[in-house]
Amino acid sequence: MLSEVATRARVVYGCMGLGGSWDETPYGAFDIAAAEAAIIAALDSGITAFDHADIYRLGKSEAVFGEVLARAPDLRKKIIVQTKCGIRLARADRPGLYDLRGSRIVQRVHESLTRLRTDVIDVLLLHRPDPLADPEDMAEALTSLHRQGLVRRFGVSNMGAAQIADLQAHLDLPLEFNQLEMSLHRRDWVEAGVLVNTPQAAACGFPLGTLEYCRANDITLQAWGALAQGRFTGRQQTPAEHSTAELIVRLAEAKNTTPATIVLWWLQRHPAGIAPIIGTTRPELIRACADAVQREPDLTHTEWYELWINARDAPLP
Repeated sequence: MLSEVATRARVVYGCMGLGGSWDETPYGAFDIAAAEAAIIAALDSGITAFDHADIYRLGKSEAVFGEVLARAPDLRKKIIVQTKCGIRLARADRPGLYDLRGSRIVQRVHESLTRLRTDVIDVLLLHRPDPLADPEDMAEALTSLHRQGLVRRFGVSNMGAAQIADLQAHLDLPLEFNQLEMSLHRRDWVEAGVLVNTPQAAACGFPLGTLEYCRANDITLQAWGALAQGRFTGRQQTPAEHSTAELIVRLAEAKNTTPATIVLWWLQRHPAGIAPIIGTTRPELIRACADAVQREPDLTHTEWYELWINARDAPLP
């Protein structure tokens, strides 16, 4: 079994971009080769945790990853395979919805195991809250999967503190991960803590207390969208993003690293112990994040604040 240190990775590779198109077109040799190149780049950078979801590319992301594992059987022992379930994409006969009924969780896990060509999932996350889901029913399903040796660890995604606590109250196994959108662009997770008792607080939708709850309960925060879709590393759209990108370049040069690393370090410097997820499929961009795995975040207290204030384009309250 993977060690605690190995499971709680510093950086996670997000596999949503693997597997070809978001339609029923089958994946092919090119897609498998692209997945293999991305996985190799991640491993070369020191990344050993790989994040999936059953819906990514309609299951093809998991499938091409399974193809790579089949070609390199020893690889499975060296990596963490994480996947998510709970979202059902829209079809002709129904809208998109969430489904965390216990029987459906079990079914989706078996389907993911088949596509991934593995006999165990290291980490299973519940992708989004299902308002109709019974926490006792969910807990029974997770416990059963664990007892059967099909899933080792559990967590959630896109949930606030109260939702996690509600499920945990019915589950003996610990919920160890919460995956949220967090970046220098998506800053409501940090803004919520400083806008208390200000008029701006009403416009901040992040559930206050979630970071604190996760820290108090040893829940690792995984940040999806951590590179902010390149908004600070080449795809700037606003004056604030241009200004922040220039600051990032200066910091990267001064610290002998890459701009992508600075963006990730901003998340990692926070005491909540945030693990960024990077989702680019370009090997050179994956390798540009290596220092976020191999070096401690080299940002001073003032530099961290400078990045935040530049990105928010306004002084703190």
